[in-house]
Amino acid sequence: MTSDGMLARINEGVQLHHRQGQPAAARDLFARIWAEICGERGDPLHVCVLAHAMADVQDDVGQELLWDERALVAADRLTDGRVAQAGVPLSVAALYPSLHLNIGECYRRLGDLDRAREHLRQARAGIDALGHDAYGQLIRDGLDRLTQLLGEG
Repeated sequence: MTSDGMLARINEGVQLHHRQGQPAAARDLFARIWAEICGERGDPLHVCVLAHAMADVQDDVGQELLWDERALVAADRLTDGRVAQAGVPLSVAALYPSLHLNIGECYRRLGDLDRAREHLRQARAGIDALGHDAYGQLIRDGLDRLTQLLGEG
């Protein structure tokens, strides 16, 4: 459970998408929050989480990639202290496998298999930061799927 009000609002949008099947409503909420946090100039934690969530509600893979790349840039500005302060039970390093997985999948869907493989490699390089929990397994399963789709397995 996070103690950060902005992350709680972002989670409302995630729930709109994943639990209620309303990606357009989630996208609208995320757009309002994006404006409130001053976009990419905002708190890197908020930018990272919001951009990662916004990527999931895009209809166009190019836009999805753009949002996931924004999340990756913001993750580079994050610290474990800021993540802990917000009550998020992950290290910054544990964010990278998911971000690289999503970016790799976007590149695969766009037909840029070399870039997809590079992001798969980067995701695998950070896999030790993942816990042995449901989140870690979700990311590992996604990496296995992308590996198969790229013919790397």
